Amino acid sequence: MKLGIVILAAGQGTRMKSRLPKVLHPLAGKPLLAHVIDTASVLQPDRMVVVYGHGGEQVRDALDRPGLQWVEQAEQLGTGHAVQQAVPALQDVDRVLILYGDVPLMRAESLKALLNNSGSGFGLMTVDLDDPTGYGRILRDERGRVQGIVEQKDAEPWQLEIGEINTGIMLVDARSLENWLERLTPKNAQGEYYLTDIVSLAVAEGMEIQVTQPGDPVEAEGVNSRSQLAALERVYQRWQANALMDRGVTLRDPARFDLRGNLTTGMDVSLDVNVLLEGEVVLGDNVSIGANTVLRNVRVADNVLIRENCVIEDAIIGPDSAIGPFSRIRPGTELVGGAHVGNFVEIKNSSIGLGSKVNHLTYIGDTSMGAGVNIGAGTITCNYDGAFKHRTVIEDNAFIGSNAALVAPVTVGEDATIGAGSVIARDAPAAELTVARSKQVTIRGWKRPKKGA
Repeated sequence: MKLGIVILAAGQGTRMKSRLPKVLHPLAGKPLLAHVIDTASVLQPDRMVVVYGHGGEQVRDALDRPGLQWVEQAEQLGTGHAVQQAVPALQDVDRVLILYGDVPLMRAESLKALLNNSGSGFGLMTVDLDDPTGYGRILRDERGRVQGIVEQKDAEPWQLEIGEINTGIMLVDARSLENWLERLTPKNAQGEYYLTDIVSLAVAEGMEIQVTQPGDPVEAEGVNSRSQLAALERVYQRWQANALMDRGVTLRDPARFDLRGNLTTGMDVSLDVNVLLEGEVVLGDNVSIGANTVLRNVRVADNVLIRENCVIEDAIIGPDSAIGPFSRIRPGTELVGGAHVGNFVEIKNSSIGLGSKVNHLTYIGDTSMGAGVNIGAGTITCNYDGAFKHRTVIEDNAFIGSNAALVAPVTVGEDATIGAGSVIARDAPAAELTVARSKQVTIRGWKRPKKGA
């Protein structure tokens, strides 16, 4: 049977108090709606339709992808009305699964269980809560069969005592759904067309409702406020931390770890507290990352030590390298291997050769550095002339003295030595000492300015 999926994402999210549509607020670095779309895609539906409303064009522009259909709900007249807008796009499917763009943690495994348990009938996802306040309650008869759903604002006092609640996620026969939607009325406290009313319509036709519950009740929680978003962020990060530890990764404190993307790890990887990983990150064997470090789209080879308080992005770190503390590795940088990059060093768009050392208070930008190079403290490559970037070449085994400035474009030859404090604006020959300093002068009788003088 052909499966259609409808994702309702038209809510305004007024409690978020934001110009950004609610479904675009990020969880683990990815919009809420993107989580739902990705999970739904695992089910390989024949049709996937997103119903958008508030900030719709912004939502479409951010998340549009091949095979995804978009339908506008211009008026906010309830969930039943929202699904009605999607019906024309579902004419060739047999079953319709209804999801919500602000419920990001629902797992594919739970949805597969709903599909399997429901067969060709009516499937409903529910959870049991100790505090069901705010949710629609599941009404059952004396034999335990579902009879309907009553929303919080329409419930009688005895119904409010029911702990089983409606998640809103349901699986319905496509033709029956179209018929039931046409019969909905807005006769309720909200004056809206409730999708939940189709449950009682199905029961009236003699249909039995098949109930499925997710593996974890938190999967069904939605986001209506920033505090709820923050709570789900921690849940999601805890799930990721547990999965990493199951794979053999050491997390010094799983509660202080954030992964906002995809992480591939080798053996014996160790992450200290407050490590943040974003985008696509690959860590080889025996990688150790110190506290408060950020890695963004980085490939790290085996036996690498990254000390505390480093920021590394869009870079490749070769084997047996050591970085930090307080190092910044910017996009386009590759450490070939065995490199040492130390405290308060910034490297950008450069290649650092095998075993080279850049240990202290240094800026290396737009540079091709050979093997065995030593860069003294305070050295900078002057790569920008105010209009264009230029490249510096430092060949194998060169030694750059402290506080040197290499004015690009410039080449320092193999085995060359640059004297401390030099400004090198012309190529320095191989295997020679090059010094470029002004004459030291003492100004006798000069008085330092003093306040009040």
